[in-house]
Amino acid sequence: MAKKELAVVKGLDLARYMGRWYEIASFPSRDQPKNGTNTRATYTLNQDGSSVHVLNETFSEDGKRGFIEGTACKADPNSDHEAKLKVRFWVPPFLPVIPVTGDYWVLYLDDDYRYALIGQPSRKNLWILCRENQIDEEIYNQLVERAKGQGYDVSKLKRITHADPPPAGVNGQTDSKGIWWLKSIFGK
Repeated sequence: MAKKELAVVKGLDLARYMGRWYEIASFPSRDQPKNGTNTRATYTLNQDGSSVHVLNETFSEDGKRGFIEGTACKADPNSDHEAKLKVRFWVPPFLPVIPVTGDYWVLYLDDDYRYALIGQPSRKNLWILCRENQIDEEIYNQLVERAKGQGYDVSKLKRITHADPPPAGVNGQTDSKGIWWLKSIFGK
């Protein structure tokens, strides 16, 4: 039996969605280091008003910052589904040769834009995001139930460890632009 199409947020206000989001839990993927902590994404609306600059960051246990940048835009420019986005990264990031794209569908977003459930139509990837680096357990459980209702195998979810306070970012950190991402793909 075929799975029904994922339901996405209606009327997503892209400008309001911008800013920093902390990854609370996700399906482990080859696109991230196995022991990454303080994983987060920062979205900035580009000057064209319709595409988004994406900065994904994670920190290793020894505090080194790994990151990769990309661009997101509506999956179908003629669609009224603002919540169905495509994200494109270039591999390797320091010599853009091969575009790597993925679906980024906003499945649920609270009215205050404080926490979100993000998925892909393949149901191979799932993210629970929050504006804070910690989330109320009741809200987390509600998001897990929503994902389950959309046909996700929520037993695959892995919680992400976050420091309190979160790392400041670039200042004082050793950057490894995209290296963590490349290592996860090529296993080096």
